[in-house]
Amino acid sequence: MDNRLILASSSAYRKQLLQKVCPTFDCFNPDIDESPQHGETPEQLVLRLAEQKALAGQTLFPKHLIIGSDQVCCINGEIVGKPGNHQNAVAQLKAASGQAITFYTGLALYNSDTQQMQSLVDTFEVGFRELSDNLIEHYLNVEQPYNCAGSFKSEGAGIVLFKHLRGDDPNTLIGLPLIKLCSLLESQGFRLLA
Repeated sequence: MDNRLILASSSAYRKQLLQKVCPTFDCFNPDIDESPQHGETPEQLVLRLAEQKALAGQTLFPKHLIIGSDQVCCINGEIVGKPGNHQNAVAQLKAASGQAITFYTGLALYNSDTQQMQSLVDTFEVGFRELSDNLIEHYLNVEQPYNCAGSFKSEGAGIVLFKHLRGDDPNTLIGLPLIKLCSLLESQGFRLLA
């Protein structure tokens, strides 16, 4: 299949992840409303948003495979977004201290030529150590993860915060379930690493 691959995301993290398996693809910013709907579960939210992001490119890219992805972090059942600043990051890490938090990542692959949508939700659990105020401050000063849900970067110094990581694919935690994406792409006849 000669379909070109499109990543419907402005995330530098997702772009880096996709480059592991697909060296050539294009990106665009889907610019959709990401507000949760009333009564929507985290799983329903990320699945809907991943699909909407993929569909946002269908007129721009009429004969392509379009990848949409969205992620939320939940601490004690509450959705936690990107902290945006130091004060919010401190609060998020204090709430995560000693807890197991769950990341829900929605993944959608839309074939704009056949109008076929494949989508799923992958989960990943992060168990946090008991975090001292000193460790939280030191970590935030070192990494400044203010644009990361949960206020940490697992691929960086954030590893010092954890007791355990549980999930099928460590890429899911960063924002793109590559193992499952590879299967979806191959089901559409897309050649990986080409």
